[in-house]
Amino acid sequence: MSHVNLDPEPGRTTGLEPGGSVPPGETPPAESSLPEAGPQEPDAQGRGWAKAPLTLILVLVVVIALGFLAYALALIL
Repeated sequence: MSHVNLDPEPGRTTGLEPGGSVPPGETPPAESSLPEAGPQEPDAQGRGWAKAPLTLILVLVVVIALGFLAYALALIL
């Protein structure tokens, strides 16, 4: 992989004064952008479901399933 120097060449870049400075009112050349530049961001994903809500949902599902089973047995008998 070859590296490309994205810094402007002062001799060939318009709007630069000797020494590489930018005159007032002139837009400076764009800086290179690197994907690894900037602060590290934490993962956007959370740690998953907490134990209490997951347990509550599972208990509710089991109670409803037992209710349907009891209703089905009551219809059969």
